[in-house]
Amino acid sequence: METDESRLRWKENSRKEILKTRVFTVTERQSTSPDGKEGTYIVNDAPDWVIVLPLHGENFLMVRQWRHGEKNLSWEFPGGVIDEGEVPVEAAKRELKEETGAEAGKLTLLGSMNPNPALFSNHVHIFLAEELTFSGKQDLDADEYIQYKEMNKKEVFKLLGTKDFPHALMASAMGLYLAKSL
Repeated sequence: METDESRLRWKENSRKEILKTRVFTVTERQSTSPDGKEGTYIVNDAPDWVIVLPLHGENFLMVRQWRHGEKNLSWEFPGGVIDEGEVPVEAAKRELKEETGAEAGKLTLLGSMNPNPALFSNHVHIFLAEELTFSGKQDLDADEYIQYKEMNKKEVFKLLGTKDFPHALMASAMGLYLAKSL
């Protein structure tokens, strides 16, 4: 079924900053629906970030770290915020090296997505890292406490969605990996 997208698009009339934090800014937006109804919506503005799936043979290189929202440790792929002026591929290289000491001979963009388009304005860019070389030396930020290890791909698949793998975007990254593998 084909649709006339102009009957779906809203127009943003104004935006106001409600709260600015180190991680994101909460904004209030006044918008008009396609048929003229006014509405107020909350949107979180945050920088884009990257997730890197480091593939080493039949294993992924995974990181374990504390997640404050979950109040628990989480196994995840390496990743982090893209610095101002940095392009996603450079951020992927940097984050992989900082968190694991590994460097990729080959980086492939698997896709980019919005973590929740109803509430967020940013995107995550997901890369597959191959042809890894290891220095064994992490270069973590002052507030990062991260361990890393290799985990078999099948183990990672089985553990997604468990208390040790609660991060939904890691499952999304795996979905993109699987889609590109077909």
